Order: sequence, then structure tokens, then C-alpha cells
Amino acid sequence: MSLSFDPDQISLPVGHFIGDRLRESSGLLPLRRPSDGSFYADCPIASENIVDEAVQTARKALKTSNWGGVRPRERASVLKRWADLIEREAEMLARIEAASSTRPVGQLVAGDIAVAAEQIRFFAEFADKEGSDLVPTDDEHLGMIMTEPYGVVGAITPWNFPLSMAGWKLGPALAAGNAVVLKPSEMTPFSSILLAQLAVKAGVPAGLINVVLGDGLTTGAAITGHPDIAKVSFTGSTGAGAAIMANIARTGIKPMTLELGGKSPQIVFADADLDQAAAAIAGSILANAGQACVAGSRLIAHIVVAEPIVEAIIAHMQVVRAGPTWDAATTYSPIISEKQRSRIHTIVRAARAKGAECLAGGESMEGQGYFYQPTLLAKVDQSSPAIAEEIFGPVLTVQTFVTEEEALALADHPTYGLAAGLFTRDVSRVMRITRALPAGTVWVNRYGRSRDHILPTGGYKRSGIGKDLGREAYHANRRSKSVLIHIQGLT
Repeated sequence: MSLSFDPDQISLPVGHFIGDRLRESSGLLPLRRPSDGSFYADCPIASENIVDEAVQTARKALKTSNWGGVRPRERASVLKRWADLIEREAEMLARIEAASSTRPVGQLVAGDIAVAAEQIRFFAEFADKEGSDLVPTDDEHLGMIMTEPYGVVGAITPWNFPLSMAGWKLGPALAAGNAVVLKPSEMTPFSSILLAQLAVKAGVPAGLINVVLGDGLTTGAAITGHPDIAKVSFTGSTGAGAAIMANIARTGIKPMTLELGGKSPQIVFADADLDQAAAAIAGSILANAGQACVAGSRLIAHIVVAEPIVEAIIAHMQVVRAGPTWDAATTYSPIISEKQRSRIHTIVRAARAKGAECLAGGESMEGQGYFYQPTLLAKVDQSSPAIAEEIFGPVLTVQTFVTEEEALALADHPTYGLAAGLFTRDVSRVMRITRALPAGTVWVNRYGRSRDHILPTGGYKRSGIGKDLGREAYHANRRSKSVLIHIQGLT
């Protein structure tokens, strides 16, 4: 059975999901589909009062359900039922998201939705395996480090991978015993509503997941500044992350996890498997049309292999299949909006004006929708806009080096340090370079995350604070207190 569908026949859950029901709200933000540019819905914007209602609903649900105090295995069982239901409803989730986002329906079913279910199961398993510790003290005392949930966690997800990013936030927070007020991006808001509805259907107590729709200035600021939200988790741009930090500082102090922008290098040495490297590098910039924080947007190739690997990457770029996200045959995504496509083209033109040579692409695609050609720019230096700025589009630059020192100097971006790629057969070089690269994640002879959710992700420099995924994400959703008991004082 084909996954292709008619987007005009999809019923969208428009509104805020608070407790166990969908709250109707007047639409304030018109939305257009990236695949054809047509208007399809209005996104409501939650006011401070609606956000407060969601927070108070979450607090009440925590108290009445005792979610943080039940047997951890019970939490795990409920979360696993939720993951099972997500998989059973994968087609409906995929259609709601593909109807409005940049994610092709086939990739959603095989990738994003399956990964979201896996992540929820993964974090569910931490519930009864990570906890408090007894620590060594003298014979007269008993020392403990006790952990407990924060309470209500505020989570804000980006538009580029709405469902899998929601899994990143909801999985560890709920497994750790918290409730969540989630704000998906106002550009791709509706699939997260269905995700929350499925959670209640699976047995997650109503009110533990509340989804409020809206923009950053109104709804996002209300979440991050709310006094009863004890911790904030955000994935998005570096600029937005800085604004969240400033808002938290203005309204109080609370812990935060920020997974932010990137401008990730991919270093190819002369001994690398060039076919393997070219496929990985092309895939990293073509996936979601480069609209990913970890997109490997800077190729740094040894001068001996620069020409053949560029030729191989261009060959991969020439066979993409662009199309509407509701067509199961589509493999190449549109850009999220006309505004973003225009920004991509503006940066490409500015780079070319400073001397960059366009080896492939460099223009918008003709026809309906916000598509941009896969683009490769050569003859760029560190001052080029194509090197300095996170483009968030299908634009790859190429620079060359001779020595390891030159490669590392080119890789070291002044702003970002989210991820990096390395292609070589030399084990000693792998160890030297991975230690030297200022990045939170380094992939060797591949590029991109696997489905080993135990590996945390997070950046250096302005690419973020803290970690998502891995046991670090679970621990980040629990706080600790030290307890020292004088044993002789006990009866």
C-alpha cells in the first residue's frame, strides 16, 4: 500500500492540548505548506494565561497521579505502551506531519516516527535502573545522594524534525517522573498534538503532557519565564537559545538544556575511502535539504583528493528526487518557508560576490513549493558568509589542506562546535583528531546519528549547554540532594 496521500483530506488537530482535551483557540498565524506554498491552517498562539493553565494542569496531574512516586517499573510500562501505540499509528502521524512540514512521508514512517518510539522505550528503561546512591562516609554516618524529579519541565522543539525532537524531550522527562509543557514550533505544530493524545490513550495520566501552540515571543517566553516550570529544554537556533537564557535570567534561575546551531566540518584525508566519504557527506547535506543543526556543511579535503571527492559529491547531488512531502517517492525536501529560501539564496549570492565559485546548484528550483538546488561552493575562506553563518539549507562548502594542523585550524569554527566528521583509515590519526576537534560529537567514517540512543548529543561553544539523548538526558531531568545521617542518633 502506498503512503502517498492528498494533504487536503487530512484533518488537523488545531488547538492547545491541555489535560485530556483539545482546546479550541482563534488562529492568529497563517501557515503555508512548504511543498506547494498553499495556505492550509492557522496556528493559535497561547497567551500567558493559557500557558499558566497548562502549567497548573501539569502540577495537579503530578500530584493526583503521583507519577514521580509510583514504582518506576510502572512508569516504564506505561511509556512502552505509548511507544507501541505510536508505531501502530505511524501512518496517521506521518500524514499529519508530512502535510505541513519538510519531512517526506516515507522518511517519517521509516525514520522519525520509528525513532521517536525507540527513544521513548529507551528512556523508559532508565526509570528503574538509575536512582539514588549510598556513598562512603565514616562508620558513624550514612551518606546518600538522593535524586528526584524536577516537577514541571518546559520543552520547546524545532520545526525541522518535530516528532523525533518531541521524543527527545518527552521520553527522558516523563521517565524521570516529571510532567511536561511542550511548545512545538509554530511552523510545524500539529503532529505533537496527536503524539500527546496517543500518550493519554496509552495510559499516561492526563495532564502530564500539555501541548501549547504559539510563537517564541509570546508562548515561548511565557514557558521559559514561568515560575512553576522548574527546568527548560530547548532545541533550535543559537540566537533563540540566547534569548531563552536572557528570559530565564530576567525571571528567575532554573537549569536548562540547550541544543543549538552548528556549522559542522567534515575532514577527508588522502587515505580515506572516497566512495564511502562522498556518500556520507552528500547524505548529510541533502538530508532534509540541509535543514538540520548537525548538517555537515563544511567539507575540508586533503588537496590530493579534493577534486575526486567533489566530483563524487556532485554526482550524488544530481540524482535527488524533489517532490511534495505527501508523495511516497519524494526523497528531497522543500525549504520550510519562502523567507528561509530567500535567506539561503542571499547568503549564496553574498559568498559568490566575495569570490566563491559555484560548482553545483546555487538557485531556487523551478515549480511549486520552496525548493532550493543542492549547492556546492569552492574558493571560500574563513571570512566567507557561507563559512561563517549557519545557512540551514542544502549548501556545502569545500576547502583544502595539506597538514593535520591546517585541517584542524579550518575545522575550528569561532562560533559553533556541535558535530564533526572525520574520514581516514589511520587509527592513530583518528585518536589524535577526535581529541583535538572542538565538537560535542565526532563521527568517524560516517556522518549522522545512529539509532544507538545511549550516545548523548550536545555542543561546544555556542552550540549549546548540556546533552540530549543518552543517560545524560535522563539525569538532566532529575535533581539531587545530599543526605548525611548520624547513625547513633537513630532509634
